[in-house]
Amino acid sequence: MSSSRPGLRLAACLLNISEARRKYVVENIAKAALLEENGQKHHEVSVLNIFSDPDYNRSVITIAGSVDKLGLAEHLVLRGPGCSVFLFGEADLPEKRSLVQRRKQLGWFTRRKLSTLKPDLGSTPAPRCGLTGSVSRRGVGASPYVMNCNVTIESQDLIAGKDIASAIRGSSATGLKGVQAMAFPHDGNIEIACNVESFEDQEGGETSEDSQYLVYSILGNHFSYISPHYIEAQIQKLASDRGIGTIGRAIIGFTPQECKNCAEYALRESIGEFWKKREGVFM
Repeated sequence: MSSSRPGLRLAACLLNISEARRKYVVENIAKAALLEENGQKHHEVSVLNIFSDPDYNRSVITIAGSVDKLGLAEHLVLRGPGCSVFLFGEADLPEKRSLVQRRKQLGWFTRRKLSTLKPDLGSTPAPRCGLTGSVSRRGVGASPYVMNCNVTIESQDLIAGKDIASAIRGSSATGLKGVQAMAFPHDGNIEIACNVESFEDQEGGETSEDSQYLVYSILGNHFSYISPHYIEAQIQKLASDRGIGTIGRAIIGFTPQECKNCAEYALRESIGEFWKKREGVFM
Protein backbone atom coordinates (compact mmCIF):
# COMPACT_ATOMS: atom_id res chain seq x y z
CA MET A 1 0.00 0.00 0.00
CA SER A 2 1.18 3.50 -0.69
CA SER A 3 0.92 5.97 2.17
CA SER A 4 0.19 9.65 2.43
CA ARG A 5 3.20 9.86 4.71
CA PRO A 6 6.23 10.70 2.51
CA GLY A 7 8.77 7.89 2.20
CA LEU A 8 6.65 5.29 4.03
CA ARG A 9 5.69 2.15 2.10
CA LEU A 10 3.09 0.08 3.91
CA ALA A 11 2.44 -3.66 3.80
CA ALA A 12 -0.27 -5.70 5.51
CA CYS A 13 0.29 -9.22 6.82
CA LEU A 14 -2.60 -11.60 7.56
CA LEU A 15 -1.23 -14.14 10.03
CA ASN A 16 -3.46 -17.22 10.33
CA ILE A 17 -2.86 -19.41 13.38
CA SER A 18 -4.49 -22.58 14.69
CA GLU A 19 -5.50 -21.16 18.05
CA ALA A 20 -8.57 -19.21 19.16
CA ARG A 21 -9.73 -20.68 22.45
CA ARG A 22 -6.83 -19.44 24.57
CA LYS A 23 -6.95 -15.67 24.26
CA TYR A 24 -3.65 -15.13 26.06
CA VAL A 25 -1.82 -17.33 23.53
CA VAL A 26 -3.28 -15.44 20.57
CA GLU A 27 -2.45 -12.07 22.10
CA ASN A 28 1.09 -13.14 22.98
CA ILE A 29 1.65 -14.12 19.34
CA ALA A 30 0.24 -10.75 18.25
CA LYS A 31 2.49 -8.88 20.66
CA ALA A 32 5.55 -10.77 19.36
CA ALA A 33 5.01 -9.05 16.00
CA LEU A 34 5.73 -5.73 17.72
CA LEU A 35 9.21 -6.68 18.89
CA GLU A 36 12.62 -6.71 17.22
CA GLU A 37 14.77 -9.83 17.66
CA ASN A 38 16.63 -8.02 20.46
CA GLY A 39 13.37 -7.47 22.33
CA GLN A 40 13.11 -3.78 21.47
CA LYS A 41 9.81 -2.41 20.20
CA HIS A 42 9.22 -1.98 16.49
CA HIS A 43 8.44 1.67 15.82
CA GLU A 44 6.77 1.14 12.45
CA VAL A 45 4.59 -1.94 13.08
CA SER A 46 1.08 -2.19 14.49
CA VAL A 47 -1.34 -5.07 15.10
CA LEU A 48 -4.56 -3.67 13.67
CA ASN A 49 -6.97 -6.48 14.46
CA ILE A 50 -7.42 -9.95 15.93
CA PHE A 51 -10.31 -12.08 14.72
CA SER A 52 -10.84 -15.40 16.50
CA ASP A 53 -13.25 -18.23 15.68
CA PRO A 54 -13.44 -20.63 18.66
CA ASP A 55 -15.54 -23.16 16.71
CA TYR A 56 -12.70 -23.82 14.27
CA ASN A 57 -9.95 -22.83 16.72
CA ARG A 58 -8.39 -20.39 14.25
CA SER A 59 -7.44 -16.73 14.49
CA VAL A 60 -6.46 -14.11 11.93
CA ILE A 61 -4.07 -11.41 13.12
CA THR A 62 -3.80 -8.33 10.91
CA ILE A 63 -0.35 -6.74 11.11
CA ALA A 64 0.63 -3.58 9.23
CA GLY A 65 3.84 -1.68 9.01
CA SER A 66 6.73 -0.50 6.92
CA VAL A 67 7.60 -2.94 4.12
CA ASP A 68 11.15 -3.08 5.47
CA LYS A 69 9.92 -4.33 8.86
CA LEU A 70 7.85 -7.30 7.68
CA GLY A 71 10.42 -9.96 6.69
CA LEU A 72 8.03 -12.71 7.76
CA ALA A 73 9.34 -15.79 5.92
CA GLU A 74 12.94 -15.32 7.00
CA HIS A 75 11.81 -14.60 10.56
CA LEU A 76 9.78 -17.83 10.70
CA VAL A 77 12.70 -19.92 9.48
CA LEU A 78 15.18 -18.33 11.86
CA ARG A 79 12.93 -18.43 14.93
CA GLY A 80 11.05 -21.69 14.29
CA PRO A 81 13.25 -24.82 14.56
CA GLY A 82 12.20 -27.44 12.05
CA CYS A 83 10.04 -24.92 10.25
CA SER A 84 9.10 -25.63 6.61
CA VAL A 85 8.01 -22.67 4.47
CA PHE A 86 6.21 -22.95 1.13
CA LEU A 87 5.93 -19.75 -0.89
CA PHE A 88 3.04 -18.58 -3.06
CA GLY A 89 1.94 -15.52 -5.00
CA GLU A 90 4.52 -12.82 -5.65
CA ALA A 91 6.86 -14.51 -3.17
CA ASP A 92 6.96 -17.63 -5.37
CA LEU A 93 9.26 -16.47 -8.16
CA PRO A 94 9.29 -17.00 -11.06
CA GLU A 95 6.14 -19.18 -11.14
CA LYS A 96 3.98 -16.94 -8.90
CA ARG A 97 1.68 -19.88 -8.11
CA SER A 98 -1.45 -18.98 -6.17
CA LEU A 99 -2.21 -20.28 -2.69
CA VAL A 100 -4.87 -22.59 -4.16
CA GLN A 101 -2.38 -24.01 -6.67
CA ARG A 102 0.25 -24.62 -4.02
CA ARG A 103 -2.19 -26.29 -1.66
CA LYS A 104 -3.29 -28.67 -4.41
CA GLN A 105 0.30 -29.44 -5.43
CA LEU A 106 1.34 -30.09 -1.84
CA GLY A 107 -1.75 -32.08 -0.85
CA TRP A 108 -2.35 -29.46 1.86
CA PHE A 109 -5.61 -30.99 3.09
CA THR A 110 -4.75 -34.64 2.45
CA ARG A 111 -2.34 -37.20 3.84
CA ARG A 112 0.75 -37.80 1.75
CA LYS A 113 4.37 -38.86 2.12
CA LEU A 114 6.11 -35.80 3.56
CA SER A 115 9.61 -36.85 2.50
CA THR A 116 8.61 -36.04 -1.10
CA LEU A 117 8.03 -32.38 -0.25
CA LYS A 118 10.79 -29.87 -0.84
CA PRO A 119 10.13 -26.62 1.03
CA ASP A 120 11.22 -23.28 -0.41
CA LEU A 121 12.76 -22.31 2.93
CA GLY A 122 13.63 -24.34 6.01
CA SER A 123 13.72 -28.09 6.51
CA THR A 124 11.65 -30.99 5.19
CA PRO A 125 8.46 -31.48 7.28
CA ALA A 126 8.91 -34.00 10.10
CA PRO A 127 7.19 -37.40 9.53
CA ARG A 128 5.15 -36.95 12.72
CA CYS A 129 3.48 -33.84 11.32
CA GLY A 130 0.64 -33.96 8.82
CA LEU A 131 -0.10 -31.40 6.15
CA THR A 132 -3.06 -30.05 8.08
CA GLY A 133 -2.62 -28.50 11.50
CA SER A 134 1.14 -29.02 11.56
CA VAL A 135 3.03 -26.49 13.63
CA SER A 136 6.11 -27.04 11.46
CA ARG A 137 4.54 -26.24 8.07
CA ARG A 138 3.73 -22.72 6.97
CA GLY A 139 2.64 -21.02 3.77
CA VAL A 140 4.04 -17.55 3.14
CA GLY A 141 3.09 -15.43 0.16
CA ALA A 142 2.74 -11.92 -1.20
CA SER A 143 -0.07 -10.56 -3.33
CA PRO A 144 -2.13 -7.45 -3.95
CA TYR A 145 -4.48 -6.85 -1.02
CA VAL A 146 -6.70 -9.76 0.08
CA MET A 147 -9.92 -9.32 2.06
CA ASN A 148 -12.21 -11.96 3.59
CA CYS A 149 -15.96 -11.69 3.13
CA ASN A 150 -18.21 -14.32 4.73
CA VAL A 151 -21.95 -14.69 4.10
CA THR A 152 -24.12 -17.03 6.20
CA ILE A 153 -27.00 -18.90 4.58
CA GLU A 154 -29.93 -20.00 6.72
CA SER A 155 -29.52 -23.71 6.17
CA GLN A 156 -27.64 -26.77 7.37
CA ASP A 157 -27.41 -28.18 3.85
CA LEU A 158 -23.65 -28.35 3.26
CA ILE A 159 -24.10 -29.66 -0.29
CA ALA A 160 -26.16 -26.59 -1.20
CA GLY A 161 -23.51 -24.41 0.43
CA LYS A 162 -20.75 -26.05 -1.58
CA ASP A 163 -22.75 -25.56 -4.78
CA ILE A 164 -23.11 -21.84 -4.03
CA ALA A 165 -19.43 -21.51 -3.18
CA SER A 166 -18.50 -23.26 -6.44
CA ALA A 167 -20.77 -20.95 -8.45
CA ILE A 168 -19.18 -17.71 -7.20
CA ARG A 169 -15.59 -19.00 -7.25
CA GLY A 170 -13.37 -17.11 -9.69
CA SER A 171 -12.24 -20.34 -11.32
CA SER A 172 -15.85 -21.03 -12.38
CA ALA A 173 -16.98 -19.95 -15.86
CA THR A 174 -19.65 -17.70 -14.33
CA GLY A 175 -17.79 -16.91 -11.10
CA LEU A 176 -16.55 -13.65 -9.60
CA LYS A 177 -13.03 -12.60 -10.54
CA GLY A 178 -10.55 -12.82 -7.68
CA VAL A 179 -12.92 -14.74 -5.39
CA GLN A 180 -11.99 -18.03 -3.73
CA ALA A 181 -14.85 -19.60 -1.78
CA MET A 182 -15.56 -22.54 0.50
CA ALA A 183 -18.60 -23.61 2.53
CA PHE A 184 -18.43 -24.61 6.21
CA PRO A 185 -20.94 -25.48 8.94
CA HIS A 186 -20.98 -22.62 11.45
CA ASP A 187 -23.28 -21.87 14.41
CA GLY A 188 -25.99 -24.18 13.13
CA ASN A 189 -25.95 -22.75 9.60
CA ILE A 190 -23.65 -22.77 6.58
CA GLU A 191 -21.09 -20.04 6.05
CA ILE A 192 -19.81 -19.18 2.58
CA ALA A 193 -16.27 -17.98 3.30
CA CYS A 194 -14.64 -15.95 0.54
CA ASN A 195 -11.08 -14.77 -0.01
CA VAL A 196 -11.41 -11.63 -2.12
CA GLU A 197 -8.20 -10.91 -4.02
CA SER A 198 -7.37 -7.61 -5.67
CA PHE A 199 -6.23 -7.67 -9.29
CA GLU A 200 -4.57 -5.17 -11.57
CA ASP A 201 -6.94 -2.87 -13.45
CA GLN A 202 -5.39 -0.88 -16.29
CA GLU A 203 -8.23 1.62 -16.51
CA GLY A 204 -9.27 2.30 -12.92
CA GLY A 205 -12.17 4.75 -12.79
CA GLU A 206 -14.79 5.99 -10.36
CA THR A 207 -16.83 3.46 -8.40
CA SER A 208 -19.44 3.48 -5.65
CA GLU A 209 -20.03 1.07 -2.78
CA ASP A 210 -22.83 -0.60 -4.76
CA SER A 211 -20.67 -1.17 -7.84
CA GLN A 212 -19.60 -4.67 -8.82
CA TYR A 213 -15.95 -3.63 -8.61
CA LEU A 214 -14.21 -1.23 -6.27
CA VAL A 215 -10.96 0.46 -7.31
CA TYR A 216 -7.90 1.78 -5.47
CA SER A 217 -4.45 2.93 -6.56
CA ILE A 218 -0.91 2.22 -5.36
CA LEU A 219 1.89 4.38 -6.72
CA GLY A 220 -0.06 5.04 -9.90
CA ASN A 221 -1.09 1.41 -10.42
CA HIS A 222 -4.82 0.67 -10.35
CA PHE A 223 -6.29 -2.38 -8.61
CA SER A 224 -9.88 -3.65 -8.41
CA TYR A 225 -11.73 -6.12 -6.22
CA ILE A 226 -15.26 -7.44 -6.08
CA SER A 227 -17.50 -5.37 -3.81
CA PRO A 228 -18.64 -7.17 -0.61
CA HIS A 229 -22.17 -5.88 -1.36
CA TYR A 230 -22.06 -7.57 -4.77
CA ILE A 231 -20.76 -10.84 -3.30
CA GLU A 232 -23.58 -10.84 -0.76
CA ALA A 233 -26.16 -10.07 -3.47
CA GLN A 234 -24.93 -12.95 -5.64
CA ILE A 235 -25.01 -15.39 -2.73
CA GLN A 236 -28.50 -14.18 -1.78
CA LYS A 237 -29.70 -14.86 -5.33
CA LEU A 238 -28.12 -18.31 -5.52
CA ALA A 239 -29.49 -19.21 -2.09
CA SER A 240 -32.95 -17.88 -2.98
CA ASP A 241 -32.99 -20.05 -6.12
CA ARG A 242 -32.67 -23.00 -3.73
CA GLY A 243 -35.35 -21.72 -1.35
CA ILE A 244 -32.76 -20.64 1.23
CA GLY A 245 -32.43 -17.26 2.94
CA THR A 246 -29.29 -15.46 4.14
CA ILE A 247 -28.57 -14.16 7.64
CA GLY A 248 -25.80 -11.63 7.21
CA ARG A 249 -22.36 -10.69 5.97
CA ALA A 250 -19.11 -10.25 7.88
CA ILE A 251 -15.88 -8.67 6.67
CA ILE A 252 -13.02 -10.58 8.31
CA GLY A 253 -10.30 -8.09 7.66
CA PHE A 254 -10.26 -4.56 6.31
CA THR A 255 -11.07 -3.18 2.90
CA PRO A 256 -7.89 -1.78 1.32
CA GLN A 257 -8.76 1.83 2.19
CA GLU A 258 -9.76 0.93 5.76
CA CYS A 259 -6.47 -0.91 6.26
CA LYS A 260 -4.47 2.02 4.91
CA ASN A 261 -6.32 4.55 7.09
CA CYS A 262 -6.00 2.45 10.27
CA ALA A 263 -2.32 1.67 9.62
CA GLU A 264 -1.41 5.31 9.01
CA TYR A 265 -3.24 6.41 12.15
CA ALA A 266 -1.74 3.64 14.31
CA LEU A 267 1.81 4.32 13.14
CA ARG A 268 1.43 8.09 13.38
CA GLU A 269 0.19 7.78 16.97
CA SER A 270 2.67 4.96 17.83
CA ILE A 271 -0.15 2.55 18.77
CA GLY A 272 1.30 -0.93 18.49
CA GLU A 273 -1.71 -2.71 20.02
CA PHE A 274 -4.25 -0.93 17.84
CA TRP A 275 -6.69 -3.84 18.04
CA LYS A 276 -7.39 -2.89 21.66
CA LYS A 277 -8.32 0.64 20.61
CA ARG A 278 -10.97 -0.78 18.32
CA GLU A 279 -12.78 -2.01 21.44
CA GLY A 280 -13.16 -5.56 20.16
CA VAL A 281 -15.20 -4.59 17.12
CA PHE A 282 -13.95 -7.14 14.61
CA MET A 283 -14.66 -6.72 10.91
